[in-house]
Amino acid sequence: MQIFVDADACPVTRIVEQTARERGIPCSLLCDTNHVLSSDYSEIKIIGAGADAVDFALINLCHKGDIVVTQDYGVAAMALGKGAYAIHQSGRWYTNENIDRLLMERHMAKKVRMGKGKHHLKGPAKRTQEDDDRFRESFEKLVEMAGGKED
Repeated sequence: MQIFVDADACPVTRIVEQTARERGIPCSLLCDTNHVLSSDYSEIKIIGAGADAVDFALINLCHKGDIVVTQDYGVAAMALGKGAYAIHQSGRWYTNENIDRLLMERHMAKKVRMGKGKHHLKGPAKRTQEDDDRFRESFEKLVEMAGGKED
């Protein structure tokens, strides 16, 4: 098992790394050339700029049983298609049971925005300690379910 993080502006990278380190699980952070990351544990993969370059690189690297951390429903769907696990930075697990609904909701929301001439939504609320705690608990459960070992 390996953990892959779609790390462009990902607020839970350090939580993921801490859990990976504690359990001895390899972790890779993928970002584009517009972001600067550093880590004393994870492998950092800087992917050339491009609309979905990081997304496709991540999917090409992940395998069945790996864990993908992403807020992108499309990346999550492709990861699930490869037999990997996927989790949102909120702590919500993407599953074969909920991914179609999430993708449809995203599509419908985009249609509504375009119909109103809006291309962007208001950003997310400021992240809180409770958000981080909720993610950590959910992520640790996912790692355990996926067979992640403890040192």
